[in-house]
Amino acid sequence: MKDFVHLHVHTEYSLLDGSNRIKDLIQRIKELGMNSVAITDHGVMYGVVEFYKEALKNGIKPILGCEIYTAKRNMQDKQPGVDSDYGHLVLLAKNQTGYKNLMKIVSLGFTEGFYYKPRVDYQTLEKYSEGIIALSACLSGDIPAAILNNDYEKAVELANRLNTIFGQDNFYLELQHNGISDQNLVNQQLIKLSKELGIPLVATNDAHFLTREAAQSHEILLCIQTGKTINDENRMKFNTDEVYVKSPEEMYENFRNVESALENTVKIAEMCNVELEFGKLHLPGFTVEEGYTPYEYLKEKCYKGLVQKFGENCSEEIKERLEYELSVISSMGYVDYFLIVWDFIRYARENDIMVGPGRGSAAGSVVSYCLGITSIDPLKYNLLFERFLNPERISMPDIDIDFCYERRQEVIDYVISKYGKDKVSQIITFGTMAARAAIRDVGRALDVPYGEVDVIAKMIPFQIGMNIDKALEINPELKKKYELEDDTRLLIDTARSLEGLPRHASTHAAGVVISKEPIVEYVPLQLNENNVTTQFTMGLLEELGLLKMDFLGLRTLTVIRDAVNLVEQGHNKKIDINNINFDDHDVYKMIGEGKTVGIFQLESAGMTQFMKELQPSSLEDIIAGISLYRPGPMDQIPRYIRNKNNPKEIKYHHPMLENILNVTYGCMVYQEQVMQIVRELGGYSYGRSDLVRRAMSKKKVSVMEQERKNFIYGITDEEGNEVVRGAVKNGVDEFTANKIFDEMMDFASYAFNKSHAAAYAVVAYQTAWLKHYYPVEFLAASLNSFLGSSDKVSQYVNECKVLNIKVLPPDVNESNVKFTVVNQKIRFGLAAVKNVGENAIQSMIAERTQNGLFTTFLDFCQRIEGREINKRCIESLIKSGAFDSLKVFRSRLMAVYERFLDGIAQAKRKAWRVSFPSLI
Repeated sequence: MKDFVHLHVHTEYSLLDGSNRIKDLIQRIKELGMNSVAITDHGVMYGVVEFYKEALKNGIKPILGCEIYTAKRNMQDKQPGVDSDYGHLVLLAKNQTGYKNLMKIVSLGFTEGFYYKPRVDYQTLEKYSEGIIALSACLSGDIPAAILNNDYEKAVELANRLNTIFGQDNFYLELQHNGISDQNLVNQQLIKLSKELGIPLVATNDAHFLTREAAQSHEILLCIQTGKTINDENRMKFNTDEVYVKSPEEMYENFRNVESALENTVKIAEMCNVELEFGKLHLPGFTVEEGYTPYEYLKEKCYKGLVQKFGENCSEEIKERLEYELSVISSMGYVDYFLIVWDFIRYARENDIMVGPGRGSAAGSVVSYCLGITSIDPLKYNLLFERFLNPERISMPDIDIDFCYERRQEVIDYVISKYGKDKVSQIITFGTMAARAAIRDVGRALDVPYGEVDVIAKMIPFQIGMNIDKALEINPELKKKYELEDDTRLLIDTARSLEGLPRHASTHAAGVVISKEPIVEYVPLQLNENNVTTQFTMGLLEELGLLKMDFLGLRTLTVIRDAVNLVEQGHNKKIDINNINFDDHDVYKMIGEGKTVGIFQLESAGMTQFMKELQPSSLEDIIAGISLYRPGPMDQIPRYIRNKNNPKEIKYHHPMLENILNVTYGCMVYQEQVMQIVRELGGYSYGRSDLVRRAMSKKKVSVMEQERKNFIYGITDEEGNEVVRGAVKNGVDEFTANKIFDEMMDFASYAFNKSHAAAYAVVAYQTAWLKHYYPVEFLAASLNSFLGSSDKVSQYVNECKVLNIKVLPPDVNESNVKFTVVNQKIRFGLAAVKNVGENAIQSMIAERTQNGLFTTFLDFCQRIEGREINKRCIESLIKSGAFDSLKVFRSRLMAVYERFLDGIAQAKRKAWRVSFPSLI
């Protein structure tokens, strides 16, 4: 019996791309000699797609399912003390219909039935039962629970009902062997039920961890998930170490007296045949005006934008580039995609919602530029379309968009209203246990004193990619404690077994998916903090052919918007921030002087120093700076600065490199440069050059050695046609070609996407331009963007002092919620004063607006009494100087304010008693 093991897959096996837990599970199944396995997590379908792919890759048949929670009454019933109880039921998908129905059942459990758990009722099961095999589940199943409650008649009733819902041979009574005494009683009664009702039995293996030895780690994991410690007698626990993945031999030994149950595992495995479809697009259609096809409509919009961007007499080269991009977009089936993105960006711009100039490789597209999706000229900066969309690399285009931080949600709301609430969803993301967090979590669960755990956790170096094994290698002190102290070894070993596990699910900060049909037809949904999200992550959604994009809130765009508005209010001057002079010497001079506080991407200490050394003189220098100031390419910085300042020192391995590398003073900086070198020296197509660039970045040695030969000598197809010309045929000698290829190989793993850097360099320059010409308005806007951060507020207030901009203290008669500009001075915003809440501020502003300015402190106290302003708030206002304009020393106010407030409150109460004596 080697066909089927039933798994309740707990979080230790779910969910992330390439999850090692899923790989471990499949490896275990292979080692045990089985050829099929079912995955059924509790209430969710996390990890289903990863499991499916990994199983097929290893020759294992995947059976997809879920162990759902069943409501005792209707799933809409949510009465405390009554509906908090729920049962379990295992559902397996037989076919595509069953898989779709399973996703709907699981989704409804969250969106309609959630009450402590995502529950569904039997009426829902009746509606979506087609294509599903149901098993009666573990001891928490409705039927086993009835048996344990000595209600055999109820068990009969439930068994008959479920058999009717799913149909004969689609419902099975589930036998388990888990070392729990109650299970033996339930098994006996289930065998009896099977004989009486003719409902078949199935032997399953309820597995929560891979091997018996992992039981203790699983106990710790349960403690972490439930907030308990291992010494808590009331903690959730299994009271058995038998819930591991057992061998076929063990299963046969456990159920030798009911061979039919074992045979039915094989039968079920043969019946379940779901095939997930990857690569087929499910993009929503875009409705165009009557008389147009979507392509015609897209083309018209592009040519209209072409005239606006390049003029009516633009070159044939530009038109050819546009036509080429349109043909690729059309042939790859992405016309509707571009129209959808164009439409919601159009909506944002028409409603004065700030949109960024671009993000990622989309800035390399002329179509994107003409449609207004991006606002940086890809031809001027030599950005490549193939880096974005490559006909030789079939993958979804990825257009991520930055919006004003405060108004991003308005754009999402527009998309929801246009395509339908059921076709738009946010996307799930998962937090995992990093090394330090795993140590701390396990320490709490093991009841180790905090101080001891803290010492060990802090021995884990704080750097990207760090794990416990690496920490033990590089920190001899940690390794010594591990080797000498038993308690430390237990803590670290347990943490190591749980490291990398998913810790929690949340909503992705920016990801949104839009589908052709209701999303639940393609992926299961759930609720995260009242947001409907997919249960599959971004990468999986793309693989399944769904349109995913990032609606990102960029705080800097809000700063730019606010600064521009303040300039218009104070100077009666309207600024078109996208059409300022990008070649302003004075702006670059300011950056080169290190005056970069508040400037996007350039305000860190390291980047400020880099700019002072670089002395940028063009946007190209800012683009290169953003690209170089990262681990890896930072090694190129001295060479870049040296070559910029001494152009005579620039050397090229071959003259053909000059046109490609002159913009970066002979240094390789961008991925696009790698593509150009491969194309112009090696004779590759741009599409193929992008594939080589990707392979280089992933350091695929065998692939690269073949590409080296292709680059140097070229390729011909079977018919003798030249596919790649080769550098030698293009006049590059063999030695030099090898040298260039070596340099590309060294560089490609950390090369940066120039399209992304160029778009962000535009935002950096815009903030620098505003700071140079309108420093008061720019810094006021910057302060407003960080009202909740005292560190940032302090930093920007200090910058105002450096620039001799006077920052006036808060004032109850003049300050608003945010920082404001008054006669080229900045008035402190009340929201930046600690302990002064939004409601209190609005009360003050409303009072002074309706009844005039406050004349004395007593006047203020009398007029705001009874509003949402407490003593702590008054104290903070006094200390911050908000009453200084009333000409009373702060020390005197601090001495009397409590008596003032108490006296006013007492006087009001006394007046109330005099007015209403009969009520006393």
